[in-house]
Order: sequence, then C-alpha cells, then structure tokens
Amino acid sequence: MGKGGHGALPDELIDPVLISAHLITSLQQIVSRNTRPGIPTVLSFGKVFANGAVNVIPDNVRIEGTFRTMNEEWRKRAHEMIKDICKNVVKGMGGNVEIEIKKGYPALVNDPGITERAVSAAKEYLGKENVLDLQPRMTAEDFAYFAEKYPSILFRLGTGNHTGKTALLHTSGFMVDENSLLTGMELLVWLSLSFLKNR
Repeated sequence: MGKGGHGALPDELIDPVLISAHLITSLQQIVSRNTRPGIPTVLSFGKVFANGAVNVIPDNVRIEGTFRTMNEEWRKRAHEMIKDICKNVVKGMGGNVEIEIKKGYPALVNDPGITERAVSAAKEYLGKENVLDLQPRMTAEDFAYFAEKYPSILFRLGTGNHTGKTALLHTSGFMVDENSLLTGMELLVWLSLSFLKNR
C-alpha cells in the first residue's frame, strides 16, 4: 500500500508498483542465497494486480505467489524470512504491507519399503521398460496428508498422447490418451493383489 496519483508527479506519491518490483526481486534471494544446497525450493509469483493506468499510479498492489519446498523446517524459516523482507523493504520505501501466508500442502514423501515393492510389482505387470524413476517435482499434492500418517506411495501415470497432439498438463491443449485410464486401473488392481499376496 502506498499513495497513488498522477504519474507526472512522482515526488508526491509513494509508488506501490515500484515497491512491488523491488519486493519481488528481494524475495527471490530467499531461494538463491538462503536455501541450503540440496533442499528443493521454489518461490514463484504468478499474479501482480496494479489497477492503475498508463499515467495513474494506484494506491495499492496485490502480489500472489507460491513457495514450495521438501523440507518442513526450512519452510517455517523461509515463511519468517518472507515476512521480514516484506516488512523491511516496503517500510524502507515508505509504504505499508499486509502479509498472508497459507501453509499449503506438506511435502509428499514416498515410503521406501512400499515404493520398492510397488516398483517391483509394476515392472512385473507393465514391463521394466515402462516403469521409470522420476526426479522430484515441486508440484503440490494433497495426498501428502495421507502419506504423513500411513506408509504410502504416489506414482505418476503416463498419459502422453502419441497422435502428435501432445501438450503439458494445465494447458489449453492438454489431451489425455484415455487408454492410460484403463492401464492405471489395471495397475492399481495388480498392485493391490500383489501387496495382499505378499503381506
């Protein structure tokens, strides 16, 4: 929050657009200069609302983003750093700030024993060439709450469309190969039977 007005009179204003630009740049240093190497961490801002005009500076700007990590202790520390940087950068430039951080989903951790058994059974059913180890992803998943309480595994089911009309998930061109749904259901049944058989 600043003090808006005519863009031709910058000396009479507290420009929240300029403050926001400095703030976003400063917050990026949390990841680049404070995260311990080896802890996957992402801080991204996807929404910046500044409802001014080409010659009108607004009174306030709203910034929305996401912070993701696979280490819960670091998450707590980083949230405090976000708050401190917001308060200090904005205050230093004459503005005010309100901060709201929703904790979001915890990191999802696959149980090593369950994973080993599931991978072995999946290779038996699908063939070794169709079961791949993937790098960690920074996407969020509410299944993480379940995995915190019970030994679990979350796996990704390939849904690529081999007609040449392939697009990433969450894009307007995404088109799932519906045969993958059948494969997924068959695999879940196979895994269930394998686990029951080898209890």
